[in-house]
Amino acid sequence: MEFYSVLTFRELGDERGNLVVVEGNEDIPFDIARVFYLYGTDGTMVRGKHANRNSQFVLINVAGSSKVKVDDGLGHVQVVNLDKPRMGLYLPPMVWKEMYDFSEDSVILVLSDQHYDGTEYIRDYDQFRREVKKQND
Repeated sequence: MEFYSVLTFRELGDERGNLVVVEGNEDIPFDIARVFYLYGTDGTMVRGKHANRNSQFVLINVAGSSKVKVDDGLGHVQVVNLDKPRMGLYLPPMVWKEMYDFSEDSVILVLSDQHYDGTEYIRDYDQFRREVKKQND
């Protein structure tokens, strides 16, 4: 069973250019409650380094590229290269994520089903692993 999904969005275009459409509960598996984006990140930096107990996310590199390491806490780790603006990475709750290797022009758009709540973030990897183990016992 996969603990993440790579999504491909509809791309509409003509001689004027391209248009990518992303609709909540249609192209992604949730209603969108929050939108934010990351840009201007030095290519040597690592962002994220956390899991969320409740929030679902879709990450879209609308410009440039980056890599995302996803970890389910049970020994399954994958690296996804986000390098197409019509590609999204769906992350359900309780997935550790680390974004890195940002191109100079990287802009990551993030869609979430929850408003920000700092108490649902797990920022310690060992704590994340303990909570995953407890859920799976």
